[in-house]
Amino acid sequence: MTQELQSFLESCPPDLRADCASGILLAAERFAPTKRWHIDTILRVLTTAGTHVRDDAVANLTQLIGGAQELHAYSVRRLYSALADDISQQPLVQVAAWCIGEYGDLLLEGGCEETEPLQVEEEKVLALLEKVLQSHMSLPATRGYALTALMKLSTRLRGDNNRIRQVVSIYGSCLDVELQQRAVEYNTLFRKYDHMRAAILEKMPLVERGGTQDEEAKESKEAQLSEAALVATEPQASKLLDLLDLLDGTSGAAQPPPAPEPSPGGTLVHLLDLPCASPAPASIPNLRVFEREGLQLNLSFVRPPGTPALLLITVTAINTSGADVTHFVCQAAVPKSFQLQLQAPSGDTVPAQGGLPVTQLLRILNPNKAPLRLKLRLTYNHFGQSVQEIFEVNNLPVETWQ
Repeated sequence: MTQELQSFLESCPPDLRADCASGILLAAERFAPTKRWHIDTILRVLTTAGTHVRDDAVANLTQLIGGAQELHAYSVRRLYSALADDISQQPLVQVAAWCIGEYGDLLLEGGCEETEPLQVEEEKVLALLEKVLQSHMSLPATRGYALTALMKLSTRLRGDNNRIRQVVSIYGSCLDVELQQRAVEYNTLFRKYDHMRAAILEKMPLVERGGTQDEEAKESKEAQLSEAALVATEPQASKLLDLLDLLDGTSGAAQPPPAPEPSPGGTLVHLLDLPCASPAPASIPNLRVFEREGLQLNLSFVRPPGTPALLLITVTAINTSGADVTHFVCQAAVPKSFQLQLQAPSGDTVPAQGGLPVTQLLRILNPNKAPLRLKLRLTYNHFGQSVQEIFEVNNLPVETWQ
């Protein structure tokens, strides 16, 4: 069926290409028999109708290639050939630039038996990426991928890096601010921190995958996490659990908080349409999210009336045991639809016997008013042992996001 859809995609009217490409990608995501078939299918869609694919196609393919170590050489050769043939399909160019930057050394080795013999020289690879940078068809994001790929090749190629340094220097005065900043930073790496360049530009680690295509796998993962965390959740929170892991999804099962009954005075003001002072924001109950050997972690919440999308969370660490908790560090992460700013903590030692607690402020911006999920990582020393705890907080009060 996928072969038929791909044949149709090549000749279908432009207004149907987006739906057809999306359907092929969804089917491949769900029913791919092998990773190689999956990669080949996405590459064919990007080559045929790259400008009509979903926005997450680039991230999904880079994630897929990054997780298939046995196919790195195959993927980089296929993408290099596709890029040499056509640089107009922007998603394809972005994936190819990323893959060449990550696995350019495999492209030059020439030991892949799954593709036709391909003689690639360093100069040709650099010339192709420069062509992408100079093309009027390249979007600013595409040029960013190409510039980063050139920079990564400076640690993967065995030749002289002068050509790469010259290209990076040119874009240090680019009109596009994002590209200019990236070029200036790369220039600084060459000039001041050349001894750290190889470590900074090493291969990207595999990151966790997000998106609606992984719903079933993530539902299973969430169930395991909730059991391991031993956090008692309310029935409403358990209903939200699966949907929260979609990161950007909206919840149809979530029930809004009951509206307060209007007081007679409030009704009178409404009827007469008289100006009145804004009511004070309702207090949000505190939440204890962690307790082990006398160390407790509590969360308190404030939503400033003037900025309804902003949530302030104060993390308070209390130690009731007989030994100090030292080198205490609390780190937090939120789904990609949120913005998180971590303020500096008040200290890194939580004194014993209920001494002065350590506090830290989290500023979370939730413009979509989506259900909030928080992942915390604690590292500290207690009773002579180094402890690390990673857990998710899924039972935040609904007042924190509605």
